[in-house]
Amino acid sequence: MKSALEGIRVLDLSRVLAGPWCSQNLADLGADVIKIERPGAGDDTRSWGPPFLKDRDGNDTSDAAYYLAANRNKRSVTIDIACAAGQRAVRELAARCDVVLENYKVGQLAKYGLDYESLRSVNPRVVYCSVTGFGQTGPWKHRPGYDFIIQGLGGFMSITGEADDRPGGGPQKAGVAVSDLMSGMFATQAVLAALFHRERTGEGQYIDIALLDVQVAMLANMNANYLVSGVPPKRWGNAHPNIVPYQAFRAADQWIIVAVGNDEQYRRFCALADRPDLFDDPRFSTNRERVRNREALVPLLAPVIAAQPSRFWLDGLERAGVPCGPINDLAQVFDNAQVRARGMRIALERDDAGEIPLVASPMKMSATPPTYRIAPPRVGEHTGEVLRELLGYDDAAIRAVQGSGKRVQGLGG
Repeated sequence: MKSALEGIRVLDLSRVLAGPWCSQNLADLGADVIKIERPGAGDDTRSWGPPFLKDRDGNDTSDAAYYLAANRNKRSVTIDIACAAGQRAVRELAARCDVVLENYKVGQLAKYGLDYESLRSVNPRVVYCSVTGFGQTGPWKHRPGYDFIIQGLGGFMSITGEADDRPGGGPQKAGVAVSDLMSGMFATQAVLAALFHRERTGEGQYIDIALLDVQVAMLANMNANYLVSGVPPKRWGNAHPNIVPYQAFRAADQWIIVAVGNDEQYRRFCALADRPDLFDDPRFSTNRERVRNREALVPLLAPVIAAQPSRFWLDGLERAGVPCGPINDLAQVFDNAQVRARGMRIALERDDAGEIPLVASPMKMSATPPTYRIAPPRVGEHTGEVLRELLGYDDAAIRAVQGSGKRVQGLGG
């Protein structure tokens, strides 16, 4: 079975999360991704631990778990792009690649002759994707972009967190780097569209992805609410601004989510709770009135739900056709029967560490599904392999691109 991107080669000059998330998506779909890393240190996230990956003897390796999340199916090559030999090698690799992906500061790669215009001169068909905090234009283009700052600046934290007037109220970032991850997803989509365009026209192109643009765009219906009403949305915590009850509640043993979507579902919820009066009350009989009277209703519901264990609610509401679910920790997530059935946990072998546990791609495809071929590599693991295979370099040339004369990982000696 062929992969969708078999025959596509990606030169990945990115690091940390947004760019590597994009290149891992492309790699899972079959692209040959060559990850260029700094000699010695490698990708910044290799040191972002603990926890660190353990070797076969139970000792920490030099690779943090964070790095493992976004770097499978890639070949790691160490090159010092600050030296002339390294710059030449990257240009020669770019001439043999379909896609170049980078997340350096605006203008930084131009100093090394590795910007889009320079690489287009050696490969007019190249699809070149830059991922930065603020994009290639505008007054803030030279500012560094960090996910946490973008979440605040781009409005996400203004609608995330408990309401200001409640205990623990105030802005809250997401538990994962959503701006980085969504930027990686949009970059993936743009690269695939550019490759499709190239297939039809023979033309490469430049892609400019900005974390701030992505953060603004992904607010979706909240953007629409503001643009239509002129009123900025506020934080609702785990509640919903337009539907009640649609939030987290504490059952007797754990937190659960009750997501009543319409008046009939609310009636069935009240029947299970043995509180028909909470449906018959005109303040609560329609969603319009429940939203208007949420401050009266939610305090009445909370002790009712807290009086029963979560299984009572989850099983009973499921039978009644009322959307609900538990709030799981990750141990419970990976033990969930549906998650197991969907094959969301995988493992890939690496010679120094044995089987590395990883999370599968969520893309399920009948003809060209994602494949898992290479464990997240050691820094520079494939340096000799790639530079010999694609550029015909000998050992001396491979050492020259390191810029330091140090022994090269992956050289074989």
